[in-house]
Amino acid sequence: FQTPVQIKEFGAVNKIDFSPVPPYNYAVTASSRIHIYGRYSQEPIKTFSRFKDAAYCATYRDDGNLLVAGSEEGSLRLFDISGKAPLRQFDGHTKAAHVVGFLSDKYRIFSGGDDYSSILWDIPTATEIVSYSEHTDYVRCGCASKVNADVFITGSYDHTVKLFDARTKSSVMTIEHGQPVESVLLFPSGGLLVSAGGRYVKIWDVLKGGQLLVSLKNHHKTVTCLCLNSSGQRLLSGSLDRHVKIYSTTSYKVVHSFNYATSILSLALSPEDETIVVGMTNGVLNVKHRKLEERKEKPRKKRQPAYRTYVKGRTYMPKQDDFCVSKPVKRVLRKYDKLLKSFHSSKALDAVLEPPIRLYTPEVTVAVMQELHRRGTLRSALAGRDEKQINLLLTFVARRVIEPRFTPILVTVADMITDIYQPVVGQSAIVDRQFLRLQEAIGKEIDYQEELLEVLGMMDTLFATFTKKKATCLEENKSNGLTEAIETNTS
Repeated sequence: FQTPVQIKEFGAVNKIDFSPVPPYNYAVTASSRIHIYGRYSQEPIKTFSRFKDAAYCATYRDDGNLLVAGSEEGSLRLFDISGKAPLRQFDGHTKAAHVVGFLSDKYRIFSGGDDYSSILWDIPTATEIVSYSEHTDYVRCGCASKVNADVFITGSYDHTVKLFDARTKSSVMTIEHGQPVESVLLFPSGGLLVSAGGRYVKIWDVLKGGQLLVSLKNHHKTVTCLCLNSSGQRLLSGSLDRHVKIYSTTSYKVVHSFNYATSILSLALSPEDETIVVGMTNGVLNVKHRKLEERKEKPRKKRQPAYRTYVKGRTYMPKQDDFCVSKPVKRVLRKYDKLLKSFHSSKALDAVLEPPIRLYTPEVTVAVMQELHRRGTLRSALAGRDEKQINLLLTFVARRVIEPRFTPILVTVADMITDIYQPVVGQSAIVDRQFLRLQEAIGKEIDYQEELLEVLGMMDTLFATFTKKKATCLEENKSNGLTEAIETNTS
């Protein structure tokens, strides 16, 4: 990463959230304001400041159009990114609402507060759907499942993580973390849950009823925030010990660490893993951008040998006792031969359907089709094609099927194409037109063959007649010779 950019906020940064859509702006919640920053901007491009007291946990919706935030007075506010005034206000918590987020259906919001309650809200009507009061201490973190639109998770200072289903009136799973829970995170698959509290980061298997898989203790002070990269292969954790640890999600070992000036409260990574933003207790926002890949300088071309080097020895004539060694000729395979050698049937067929081969050397195209048929992979190579590719195949078959040398294999290809794409007939006018052209070409060829058979029959009759006449003449000659011989003998 490049040298970090430092931005001063009005208070401790309690939440950073990246927009899931380009240009990947990020919302920073600090004090009583929410600032929207562009990826490379050092000044906010937009500010939401309609809060009487501190704002908490500003979070984007999946489409990047709406932003929801909690507040110290307990109300939630929903903002449109393009506007300033809140679109909706949700009043239900009696104390500060530190946790807020969208469910994956985009029409409901969940929240958690210092009144120990977790509430599910309906956005269109701004009403409470269901309220859960199962925690016995402050609810300070939460997340929603991206797989199931009814599932969300909250973590509390009562040392527990609870999994709620909107279709039930109570939690469906409770996990004992062992310390006050500061942050929770679900993997994109929804099967693994990460909780952070105290000095521990713990990974749980939700599908096995909340079984503990691994417990990590790499920080010296309380872990305050968690984050995953876009591929899910790296887990990041920030702590009050001023460090960000990066773990591999395959081995759960620390593969890298960042050191910061003061204690870390919030952490976020951009959707393309290009920017890492860290919020600290002193109100400083630390932004690091990934270094652009440096262009490698092209090596200087070596000076080519002089012309006399190439012609040297060309005129040498070997003597009688010399032994000549011929240089082996390197065999260069064509693209389709390489693909056939690698068993990429579909790609090999694509390669021989390119214009230079298809138009000028159709025998190569037909030969590859024949080879695929011999291997038994022709059907799979023809299947799964889009409108343009089907049109190309049918055009080639309709044009070349009447050539005697190509007919046997192209009839098989036409039969397979008809069998595979029969269900989609009628969905594309272009493909339908090509099927009609193929039918017309085959119909004309059948008529032509019938006429040829008729002519062949006539010729067979004529040849049969000529043969009989010739035989008759010979018989006459034989009989005349025999008569003459008898007459000669008698005389």
